[in-house]
Amino acid sequence: MFRGRAGSLVKLIWHDGIGMSLYSKRLENGRFVWPSAKDGTVSLTASQLACLLDGIDWRNPQYSWRPQSAG
Repeated sequence: MFRGRAGSLVKLIWHDGIGMSLYSKRLENGRFVWPSAKDGTVSLTASQLACLLDGIDWRNPQYSWRPQSAG
């Protein structure tokens, strides 16, 4: 997983055993809450990753922003 400079974009490289896929997600409002890196890498649990991708502060799990309309 990689984070953009502004903090509103993340890219995830996924290997499923057959091939690789690149997923990206950009927040319309706010930034992804990124943990501090130790030795240049960050370790996340599955629940922390899910919160991070939903735009939820994984240290205090509450929605930080919710879109008014979907489309």
